[in-house]
Amino acid sequence: MDALFGNRWKTLLAVVLAVAAAGPAGADDLPDHWAFRPVSRPRVPRSVGPTAVDRFVRDRLAAQNLVPSEPGPEAVQVRRLTLDLTGLLPTADRMDAFLMDSRPDRWERLVEELLASPHFGERWGRHWLDLARFADSSGYEADTPRQMWPYRDWVIRAWNSDMGFERFVTEQLAGDLLAGNEISQKIATGFQCNAIYDPGVRYEAIVDQVQTIGSVFLGLTLGCAQCHAHKTDPLSHEEFYRLYAFFNETAIERLPLPGFDPGYRDGLVIRDETAKSKRPTGPATLVLKAAPQPTHVFEQGDPSQLGEKVLPGFPAFLPIAIDAGPAKKTRNRGDLARWILSEQNPLTDRVTVNRVWQRLFGAGLVETENDFGVQTPPPSHPGLLDHLVMEFRHHGRRFKPLIRSIVLSATYRQRSDERRDLAAIDAGNRLLGRQRRIRLEAEVIRDISLQAGEMLSEKMLGPSVFPDQPAGILDARATAAKWTASTGEDRWRRGLYTFHWRLTPHPLKPLFDAPEGVTSCTRRDRSNVPVQALALLNETSFYASARGLGRWAWRQPGGVTTRLDAMCLRCLGRNPSSAERRVLLNLFTAQRETLLQDSAGCRTILAIEGHATDDALADRAAWVLVARVVLNLDEFFTRE
Repeated sequence: MDALFGNRWKTLLAVVLAVAAAGPAGADDLPDHWAFRPVSRPRVPRSVGPTAVDRFVRDRLAAQNLVPSEPGPEAVQVRRLTLDLTGLLPTADRMDAFLMDSRPDRWERLVEELLASPHFGERWGRHWLDLARFADSSGYEADTPRQMWPYRDWVIRAWNSDMGFERFVTEQLAGDLLAGNEISQKIATGFQCNAIYDPGVRYEAIVDQVQTIGSVFLGLTLGCAQCHAHKTDPLSHEEFYRLYAFFNETAIERLPLPGFDPGYRDGLVIRDETAKSKRPTGPATLVLKAAPQPTHVFEQGDPSQLGEKVLPGFPAFLPIAIDAGPAKKTRNRGDLARWILSEQNPLTDRVTVNRVWQRLFGAGLVETENDFGVQTPPPSHPGLLDHLVMEFRHHGRRFKPLIRSIVLSATYRQRSDERRDLAAIDAGNRLLGRQRRIRLEAEVIRDISLQAGEMLSEKMLGPSVFPDQPAGILDARATAAKWTASTGEDRWRRGLYTFHWRLTPHPLKPLFDAPEGVTSCTRRDRSNVPVQALALLNETSFYASARGLGRWAWRQPGGVTTRLDAMCLRCLGRNPSSAERRVLLNLFTAQRETLLQDSAGCRTILAIEGHATDDALADRAAWVLVARVVLNLDEFFTRE
């Protein structure tokens, strides 16, 4: 080897051994990393702007000799805000009311109306469920069903009630340990029961619980220390298992839910004589309970190689004083919640506020939203991030005031159009000189399509539902199951309520980048593939939406042009341009002329039976085809 490489291999080996021997940084030699520094209230810049948020942003733009973009068209702003806060389109009445309102505080009034909407909890609860890796099945090959919808409903209610973040987190980590012992507090612990689970590899679920704590609350890749000391961040191998011990001392139990109709399992039929003997006999959900047992370090991450015994504890690089109390021998999950939520912990609130910003701008002030570790560059606007953290704390760590302060800013209301001067200097929009165009999530694309077609059910909460899906999706499962489509309004409920098999999800979900629910998802991808266009044209719910929208347009008063304008306003929040109007008018006219000679085609398009034909039949069918075009526009399923 010396003949081939000289002494290079010896030098490389020496470096590797030196790095390994050095281990992680301790509290005394902690890197001077921005994310680990205490949060303090920064000075608001003197730049001109209507809110503090704007002054931080404009100060940074001015340093690059740039100016912010103009406000977006008012209709675009209303559509953007309504989609961001509720995940639904603004109704025509809401749009008209805003555009005709001359009061100076009309934007503030609209913000308050949307924050108070029950659909706010559905929209922002869905964001949290991504973090909680929510699903209705256990995962792995068996992928057996679970009744986790009570946890989903708890999350929606918590967001709608603007539950303080401290209570929100504490109940999810340690609701079963709290005084009062309420059923809702136990249901909240479903946050950690969402981990994929197989009794044969229980330790993997606990590792996932620790990793979830790291990505959701701390912005740290804790899982990197499962097998060895973290190579970049100050977390030792032993400290990982001290965190592991908090959840190793738990067990998952079924909590009966009195008052629910046992028929809630309709649509879920197990053919294996998704197992029948083991399935629950009545309504129940999964919750955590304390189950003390010893925890050992896994040498090299191998559960068969038990190392020294450890007790629950926290990483030394965040030496936050948490009083365990004189009567307690060891720390529990309540202590973990207090440590995570302590204002001495500089990570939790920064990570949380950054994620809220990400939901409203498409990217966080810190782009790596799940990693605030030593290798992470500073935020694009460090002062703005800490300002928002301090405001978050000032309002009792409640989310609605935080969201309100962001959406009231001129920065949020900017145009999303491309600008040459910004593209040359800031193609990624890190300086926030404009808004971003954001393709909507899988569930929301379907929701607004159904809404536009007067098909969407606004029924909230309750058991998961089974909308139409193509045959054969569940055929290759290891545990056989049958998908029995829901009937009535359950067929058209929001995607948030669709039953989610981890192994075989509804095909629209992965197609539009919804998470599988296997690990915590802190940011969804946004792909752009041809199959998406085919699904938007032909999938059952989208075609039904087009029929509904066409029927709605046909019923509107006025001529064809008036109806085209109404359809575009309903779907896009604006009237069509003259060129767009001409294209749609030509499409309607050509299709109507063809359909006048094809009564069978009309009935197929409209999904009706019979043999009679008349001009109205061709009109109605032509409007459905126009509706399919409008519902497939990029602008429809994009938040401008």
